[in-house]
Amino acid sequence: MPRGALAPPGVRPQAPHHIVREYTHVYAAVAPAEGKMTSLILRSADTEMMNLFLEHVSSTFAKYFVVMQVDQAGWHHAKELKIPGNIRLIAQPAYSPELNPVEHVWEELREKHLANLAPASLDVVIDKVCDGLNQLEADPQRLRSMTYFPHFRSVS
Repeated sequence: MPRGALAPPGVRPQAPHHIVREYTHVYAAVAPAEGKMTSLILRSADTEMMNLFLEHVSSTFAKYFVVMQVDQAGWHHAKELKIPGNIRLIAQPAYSPELNPVEHVWEELREKHLANLAPASLDVVIDKVCDGLNQLEADPQRLRSMTYFPHFRSVS
């Protein structure tokens, strides 16, 4: 929203502004007990990209049967969603993101890698996110401490 500016009488002040919003979407899956994760940065959040991500998770964790907790986003339950044979999706309860281990990964990225950042471009944000994800992926103990909740320990 434009705000007031001082100018001599009869002169309309020029206040150029250009708001550009660019988006990218980060998909991640965590294996809390093992302290492992995988992630992709994709151009959109939709069924096509979710299919791509599920295929990536399926091949990354090929020797596992993956139970993936997902929120109620439409692309997590779309009819066109192709769920690989070694993956089962379970819906998390509505309004309970804290139950999903991946939400703690996002919190870590925001706090440690994106706080007080005024990026010049989306590429700067992507670089920071990649750095953060790579650091977490390289530190299984830290990832496990952030995501391996007590209720997972009782069933694993």
